[in-house]
Amino acid sequence: MAHIITDDCIACGTCISECPVEAISEGDIYSINADLCIDCGTCAEACPSEAIKPA
Repeated sequence: MAHIITDDCIACGTCISECPVEAISEGDIYSINADLCIDCGTCAEACPSEAIKPA
């Protein structure tokens, strides 16, 4: 199951550098490609706004 990025995202970019499979895309609110996400949770641990949750 992939993680999702909620509306709490502040687009700081912290999660992008933490993702080992480059599943996160930039935008006003970042998004996670569910097909690439390996559900490791590294991005969620790094997120300062706690915007990344299990789907």
